[in-house]
Amino acid sequence: MPGRRPVSHPPARTPTPSERDWLTVRSYLTEHRYDLAVDAAEDYPPDRRMAGTPLLAPPGWRLSAPIPLQDISLELSDAVPAEADATTPLLPRRADGTRYRRYSDAMAELAAPQVFENRSTYRLAGADLTASAPRLAFTGGRYFDGIDTGEAAAHEYAAARLGLLPAGAALGDAAPAGLRGRFADPCDLRGRPANLAISTLTLRLDRGAGRASFLLHWRDPAKVGHAGGLYQVIPVGVFQPSGEAPWNRQHDFSLWRCMIREFAEELGGRSEDYASDSAPVDYDSWPFARQLTDARDRGQVRVWCLGLGTDPLTYATDLLTVAVIDSDVFDACFSVNPQRNAEGNILAAREFAAHVIDRTVTGEPVQAAGAALLRLAWRHRETLGG
Repeated sequence: MPGRRPVSHPPARTPTPSERDWLTVRSYLTEHRYDLAVDAAEDYPPDRRMAGTPLLAPPGWRLSAPIPLQDISLELSDAVPAEADATTPLLPRRADGTRYRRYSDAMAELAAPQVFENRSTYRLAGADLTASAPRLAFTGGRYFDGIDTGEAAAHEYAAARLGLLPAGAALGDAAPAGLRGRFADPCDLRGRPANLAISTLTLRLDRGAGRASFLLHWRDPAKVGHAGGLYQVIPVGVFQPSGEAPWNRQHDFSLWRCMIREFAEELGGRSEDYASDSAPVDYDSWPFARQLTDARDRGQVRVWCLGLGTDPLTYATDLLTVAVIDSDVFDACFSVNPQRNAEGNILAAREFAAHVIDRTVTGEPVQAAGAALLRLAWRHRETLGG
């Protein structure tokens, strides 16, 4: 995810009236994020929703069957994308009368989570997973690009629900009234910056017993800048280099290497500091990375892609992946006991079964990408278990 370095909070002060209004909406968004996302999905045609969940996807992002992760080709361009217009009528004013320039500025000063850093990312610029050669194309980006557009758009939606939109502004207005009107199609990668999250449903497969189980992660709103208060599959991480040094850009440009780091951090308790500002991460000599990669090469870890989708509330864009890990490899690498990590709590393992998935997806606040992953994984369970 975007970094583990602690946020430096400014001294406490009395907020201005517009800052108080902003904080009221932010609190409502955090508390009602799941219901707002479900409602936001109703603004889009039913055929854009993936597996009957709120997650949105055009035809080129939907797969009729899982594809091995290694079959997806990646392209990285040096082109500098045009800066998106992230102005929104809901940015508050400080005591001196100046307005916050961006949503991330307001978050940093008024409601910064524990994990909040504007690190380099690989910005998703194009995607076609249904082509004979599936591909994802990227340019450079920053983590706050997604906060300034998607999280701000979610704030607009929450403000409209509370009746706190400024006079003359509406969700469907064109610029500069609101972001939700400006980014009418959340899946149009030409219209907005998109940081890609790799969302991985981890299945522990006990071949002898013929059963599998999965884990969910509760994302603590005090620790994360996105999707706080929701359940999500684990691990999940923004596709980004391990550090800011220039050599990391090409060296870490690998879906599998990003997933390894997220497994180590979210399930293995490892710090996100890889000292890669001094030298690139040596994945070949890192024992954990070597263990997982060797198991993958032996067929004891199988990694699949099930599609790509965008959250209707926050515009977060997720690559939907599944890692099926044989139980002996899983137990050698991870603990299945509930535990805390840097972004929230890991919940107790659940049986990978139709009734459990239905109960989870329909009865609990699961992030849209996680809900779609669970539905799709069950639909394709015979392929995934091979």
